[in-house]
Amino acid sequence: MTTAQPETQLTLAVEAQDLLFKEARTANTFTDSPVTDEQIRNIYELVKYGPTSMNQQPLRMVLVRSRQARARLVTHMIDGNKLKTATAPLAAILAADLNFHETLPTVFPHAPDAKDYFADPDYRTESARFNALIQVGYFILGIRAAGLAAGPMNGFDAVGMDKDFFPDGTHTALVVVNIGIPGADAWFPRSPRLTYEEVVTTV
Repeated sequence: MTTAQPETQLTLAVEAQDLLFKEARTANTFTDSPVTDEQIRNIYELVKYGPTSMNQQPLRMVLVRSRQARARLVTHMIDGNKLKTATAPLAAILAADLNFHETLPTVFPHAPDAKDYFADPDYRTESARFNALIQVGYFILGIRAAGLAAGPMNGFDAVGMDKDFFPDGTHTALVVVNIGIPGADAWFPRSPRLTYEEVVTTV
């Protein structure tokens, strides 16, 4: 008679958990070390596997690299975010594609009529924003997993940002993320977190 073997449960090493969560912080300053397209591609190739409803994947990203585009971006940021955005090695505008349903026949092929579920533009916009924001969270974790720091911000003129960077009206900006290696005085003091007991209810 054989004894059933316990299932092997894989978990991240403590060091990896610290890198992604406990020791990770929102960076406010960065070194001059560049962030390459290859680094961002590798981050995307990891985080694209995070789940979204009906595999929508509505997140779209604009990497703001040129001096002219960075100057335009800075004009839309609130005053407290202007300098950090101007000096970060890389700034990315993360947006929701409001026409994500056009790709559903490709990314959700087992439901040929999935595109029709989102004929109503208001419902489609709500779903695009919700699922793209989920992907924003994955992207921030991917940045941390790559050994970089993220400085996500939603302090900007959203209407002006959309008119400037998405003038066709098919995308809407959600978050601007500064990316790089954290510099001197990169961290604000860590703010308190709610306890398990304050958050979790069992019924």
